[in-house]
Amino acid sequence: MSPTSETAQGGRRLVIVESPAKAKTIKGYLGPGYVVEASVGHIRDLPSGAAEVPEKYTGEVRRLGVDVDHDFQPIYVVNADKKAQVRKLKELLAESDELFLATDEDREGEAIAWHLQEVLKPKVPVHRMVFHEITKDAIQQAVRNPRELNKRMVDAQETRRILDRLYGYEVSPVLWKKVMRGLSAGRVQSVATRLVVERERERIAFRSAEYWDLTGTFATGRAGDPSDPSSLTARLATVDGKRVAQGRDFGADGRLKSESVLHLDEEKARALAASLADTRFSVRSVESKPYRRSPYAPFRTTTLQQEASRKLGFGAKATMQVAQKLYENGFITYMRTDSTVLSDTAVGAARAQVTQLYGADYLPDKPRVYAGKVKNAQEAHEAIRPSGDRFRTPAETGLTGDQFKLYELIWKRTVASQMKDATGNSVTVKIGGTAADGRDAEFTASGKTITFHGFMKAYVEGADDPNAELDDRERRLPQVAEGDALTAQEITADGHATKPPARYTEATLVKELEEREIGRPSTYASIIGTILDRGYVFKKGTALVPSFLSFAVVNLLEKHFGRLVDYDFTARMEDDLDRIARGEAQSVPWLKRFYFGEGGGPGAGEGSGAADAGNGDGDHLGGLKELVTDLGAIDAREISSFPVGNGIVLRVGRYGPYVERGEKDQEGHQRADVPDDLAPDELTVEYAEELLAKPSGDFELGTDPVSGHQIVAKAGRYGPYVTEILPEDTPKTGKNAVKPRTASLFKTMSIDTVTLEEALKLMSLPRVVGTDAEGVEITAQNGRYGPYLKKGTDSRSLTSEDQLFTITLDEALAIYAQPKQRGRAAAKPPLKELGTDPVSEKPVVVKDGRFGPYVTDGETNATLRTGDSVETITPERGYELLAEKRAKGPAKKTAKKAPAKKTAAKKTTAAKKTTTAKKTAAKKTTTAKKTTTAKAAAAKKTAAAKPE
Repeated sequence: MSPTSETAQGGRRLVIVESPAKAKTIKGYLGPGYVVEASVGHIRDLPSGAAEVPEKYTGEVRRLGVDVDHDFQPIYVVNADKKAQVRKLKELLAESDELFLATDEDREGEAIAWHLQEVLKPKVPVHRMVFHEITKDAIQQAVRNPRELNKRMVDAQETRRILDRLYGYEVSPVLWKKVMRGLSAGRVQSVATRLVVERERERIAFRSAEYWDLTGTFATGRAGDPSDPSSLTARLATVDGKRVAQGRDFGADGRLKSESVLHLDEEKARALAASLADTRFSVRSVESKPYRRSPYAPFRTTTLQQEASRKLGFGAKATMQVAQKLYENGFITYMRTDSTVLSDTAVGAARAQVTQLYGADYLPDKPRVYAGKVKNAQEAHEAIRPSGDRFRTPAETGLTGDQFKLYELIWKRTVASQMKDATGNSVTVKIGGTAADGRDAEFTASGKTITFHGFMKAYVEGADDPNAELDDRERRLPQVAEGDALTAQEITADGHATKPPARYTEATLVKELEEREIGRPSTYASIIGTILDRGYVFKKGTALVPSFLSFAVVNLLEKHFGRLVDYDFTARMEDDLDRIARGEAQSVPWLKRFYFGEGGGPGAGEGSGAADAGNGDGDHLGGLKELVTDLGAIDAREISSFPVGNGIVLRVGRYGPYVERGEKDQEGHQRADVPDDLAPDELTVEYAEELLAKPSGDFELGTDPVSGHQIVAKAGRYGPYVTEILPEDTPKTGKNAVKPRTASLFKTMSIDTVTLEEALKLMSLPRVVGTDAEGVEITAQNGRYGPYLKKGTDSRSLTSEDQLFTITLDEALAIYAQPKQRGRAAAKPPLKELGTDPVSEKPVVVKDGRFGPYVTDGETNATLRTGDSVETITPERGYELLAEKRAKGPAKKTAKKAPAKKTAAKKTTAAKKTTTAKKTAAKKTTTAKKTTTAKAAAAKKTAAAKPE
């Protein structure tokens, strides 16, 4: 049944979308007769732990949330935090005559719609309402033209969800046992981590090569002007016809790839420059070619993430959060898309603005059409563009901050995509001369002039390489002809060194994943967020740096689950999932092969391809179950150990990375912790030696002249401290137990320089400063949050640790004479000022907080992540952290349970009934208590970081 005007007049329609913001916008376009409510994302999913699984399920089903023995039947549960919302939706549905499921038109949105239908069990007509932009026309058109639920899309999403659950819940426990508790593995997450680790391995193995060349500045002898410069700069290209070696000619080992090039070192380069000082030069050739550059395709998800990173400094996650808001508020079309196609409406709007803003000369005769480049494109609605049949210019939107910046980027790119090509000329000039020693030297210079800027008037794409020249950059050369004489004004010898491959940034990792066809573009932002949050990767500036922990994890996965992190394997799995979505393959047989092996059933994994999922060369679907069952071959110490050199080994331990030489408890054994924020390629043999040379263990400072006890300095888990060594017969337990005096070192002290005198002073704390007029003792103490004074129950903070020993009674009394500051202590001055936040338009600063440094604009606080530091954090990074924190919303406060009130039993004539009721209640309470305890125990047993 399709919606009719009759229904609209006499009935009520319930429209369900995912988010409250989207619901609010759509409600404004539908008017009376429609109730628009949000599901607030998924209302049900696979259980996150055994405690959520219904009691009737046991064994592996409780652990996995999937019944692998019965066609991989998923066990869905309504999320605890969604039960109230489901109840509300059911109540609204009971009062409605039609139901419209208006979730996003992608696999995720289709699955949400299906789950809503399964849980709500509507008895009224149900329609699937789809749209790609939230405008009045689009929404009303969607209501008039609903469709049926696409079960194939739902099946594909369900298969993907089950696959990821099996992968995560089977492989993660292996990491817990062999590397560290709380780790997680994921189908795409692990492969993305491997990419980052492999790039770091390349950097570690890299050996730099030094090479030299010459740069010459040549004058034409004419007075120059902007269109005809008087000189040009050229680089040495050949000597006696042999090409001079450049960086591309060297391998990662620092050696030349071919002997056919000339390698100049400093001495040879300087000698050649001197020999060319008096040489007469002339133009040997001028080659001119037409230059043409076509506009870039409109944005799809990944290109938007990449360009927002290059131009705005946004991370992938922040980009998608801002884009989500723009979409929900009706400014852009749906932001999760693999398509570069523009609708006829959008093409018309873009072409109209080209004419209006740039003139008819910039408009091509025919609309431009962009073919899709993404294999098996999913969620391919339309490219990301401004919404509506007339694009609002950025100034017309009223947007501010990050939303304005991202909208402007999308608007410019869309309009530019319908503009003419940029045209011009590229020129190459070769200049030659004979050196004093008879050698022939030839220099080359290249230039580019743009005669018609075309689309570049509106938009020029950024570059991942900060040194790259952008498309609209001109390089004008003098107007010279073959045979023209030139004078060398200066010839200099320039030294260069080859550089290791650049680390991935969020933008380049997204690009790499897409080029390798790994995962789905719509999930890349969450994947990168996951590997950052898990501590597998941290940021240094914009670069993604793998932690030593990720080296151990990838090492294990490569050696024992090689196929699971193989790039081609992961891409082929993506192809298989797409085939299921198209109805070309069946979900259950495919899952059976993946989990049980070629035989496709319980017990069939034996000898049937399980090795293929490891490191075999057969079919890419082997038996995961058998792989995770036999862990005997995995040496936990071996996979977490990496040789550094000189007998030094880096190990990833339970409490972090450390370097070690020799065996524990053996003579000559050395061990030292490695800083958590050290990039793996920075751990050289020299640095490791430096770490091992640093003092560690106990430092004997001397003997306390009063007690006669030995005083030592130690490096503790919470920092360095001093303590005394009590005699062996000192009771350590019981009522007569004696605890050694202990004191933490001040921040200004070092474990290897602290003296016995300083140690004794530290252990004398708390120090009695004196007594007040009423005889109450005042003491100076060093506490968890710093130095302070204490008088009875009244504590006052001190400004420095040194005051613990220097403050006088008069100074202490003066502090107590001041009114006590209520609430928080006086704010510390900011550590760094970053500028004005584009969203709140308030100044952003870095402050030192109780849990470390954080950025704040006065309204939102965001703690600096691993890899961020006060010294290196940029304004863009600070704004990104604040944007992510705002997107998460305020932290949920756990409501305190009110204490149970003891109510006196009411007297009643029905004594027998009361007694029976009490017994029944007691029985129910006992049962409930047992169930709760069982659930808690099960949850504890299963609990760990969410594996997926």
